[in-house]
Amino acid sequence: MFCGSWSSLLETLPLPNIKWICPTAPQQPITLFGGFPSTAWFDVNELSENANDDIEGLDAAAAYVASLLANEPQNIKLGVGGFSMGAAVALYSAICFAQGKYENGSPYPANLSAVVGLSGWLPCAKNLSSKLEGVNEAAGRAASLPILLCHGKGDDVVAHNFGEKSANKLSSSGFQDTTFKSYSGLGHYTIPEEMNELCAWLTSKLGLDGTS
Repeated sequence: MFCGSWSSLLETLPLPNIKWICPTAPQQPITLFGGFPSTAWFDVNELSENANDDIEGLDAAAAYVASLLANEPQNIKLGVGGFSMGAAVALYSAICFAQGKYENGSPYPANLSAVVGLSGWLPCAKNLSSKLEGVNEAAGRAASLPILLCHGKGDDVVAHNFGEKSANKLSSSGFQDTTFKSYSGLGHYTIPEEMNELCAWLTSKLGLDGTS
C-alpha cells in the first residue's frame, strides 16, 4: 500500500513476481494542520507517542486496504506497506491481523505474509500488549509475521526516535520477526540503499528466490 508517486518507483524494482497495488488516500481535514484538508488515511493531531489515535479512521483505512486484497488469488502471499502515514496504516493492519479483528470488532479478513513501514510509526502502541493478550492464536500470528521498518536519522517530520520506539514496541509485544533499519542523514524520503534493502528483505521473507 505505497501510494501516489510511489507506484512508478516500485514498478522499477527488480521484483517481477510482485504485483503492486498503490491506492491514494482521500482528502480530509487534518487536526495537525488546523483542520485544513489534506491527502490522508486518518486524522492526526500530533506526531508523537502521546498522540490521540484516530481509531475510527485507522479502522476505515485498514479495511479499505484489506478490501483491495480481497480479490487476489488464494494461493499468493499478501503484504501491506507504506510510507509515513501509509506506514502507520500498514503497521495498524499488522495489529488487526494478529488480533484477527479491527478495533470495532469486525473480523480482519486478510492473511498477511509481510508488512513494511518506511519513515512511519506504530499507532495504538501504548496498549498493544494488552490488545493481544488472551486473543486466540494472536501470539502465533504476531510471532510469524515478518515486519520491516526503515527510518532516516535526519527525518524532520516523523522523528527517528519515534520510529525506533515503534519497532521496539512491536518486538516486545510479540512480533518477533521485526527488523529495524536506520539510515544516517536520510530525511523524510527514500534513497536507493533503502530500496535495495527492501528488495532483499521481500525476496527473503516471501521466498521470491525459491528458498522459502
